[in-house]
Amino acid sequence: MARVKWAVASRRRRKRLHQKTKGYREARRTQLRKAKETLMRALAYRTRDRKVRKREFRSLWIIRLNAAARERGLTYSRLMAAFRAADIKLDRKQLSELAINDPAAFDQLVTQARLVTSGRGQ
Repeated sequence: MARVKWAVASRRRRKRLHQKTKGYREARRTQLRKAKETLMRALAYRTRDRKVRKREFRSLWIIRLNAAARERGLTYSRLMAAFRAADIKLDRKQLSELAINDPAAFDQLVTQARLVTSGRGQ
């Protein structure tokens, strides 16, 4: 029976690792153990930060909507409640884009929502 040598497989494994750590600096790219540790951490951060990015954007849209609502004499929570009552089904991203890029259309939505909510109070 012949002896099995792993040189080709291990070289291929190391090569694959070094390709993934391309662009890293100094030992993090060249030394095997440090490269592997750095890559594992980078992959974990990548996974985590996809979720974080969604949270941060939603937070940004809410901040923008709050500012736009206060310019029109409302708070964010009252604005969103008015939109729900008026059955305006735009998400926060779309609403914040409207508030920034097309204030006239946003004003129309706000007045429409105010009319519905003021009609309910009577």
